[in-house]
Amino acid sequence: MDEITIYDKIDKLSKKIGIEDEDGKTILEVELTDNPDVKSLNLKSGSWEAKEPWFVIDEKKKIHALISLDTLTKMVKNLKDLGQENFELKLEKTIWKHLPVDFGDVWVVAMDEIKNMAKSSQNAQAVRLDIEKLIANIKKKHPSLFVDLKRLYSNVPPHDMLN
Repeated sequence: MDEITIYDKIDKLSKKIGIEDEDGKTILEVELTDNPDVKSLNLKSGSWEAKEPWFVIDEKKKIHALISLDTLTKMVKNLKDLGQENFELKLEKTIWKHLPVDFGDVWVVAMDEIKNMAKSSQNAQAVRLDIEKLIANIKKKHPSLFVDLKRLYSNVPPHDMLN
């Protein structure tokens, strides 16, 4: 891969992650030395004080991103938070789909079930959860927490359903 293509790739990636300024982008290149255990990092553009990430082109012309441990920690935390939010939205959607009488009550029961599953599992991270199945089981165990449309409509004469 020639240098123009590498720099074009870095420019495209930079724009995707919100780095527009040419001066704010640090690009380093790894160069081999006479000692096979030592490599040299040469500043190609930007500065050593520029914002992260720094882009590193290795000796095989592969592009890497270099970030600080603080930035990596924040990214991991944000991904965990996003995963938690995504899970909670899926749980909420599934609960509403089953027509709860009181959403909060079903939420509490579901969270208790999830905590119990996590406790009984050796590795809480490894718990694979089928949210649809979880709520269906709660509905079977606690039918009073959900609206039973069949029973509701079976007590209403057909001509009254229109009014």
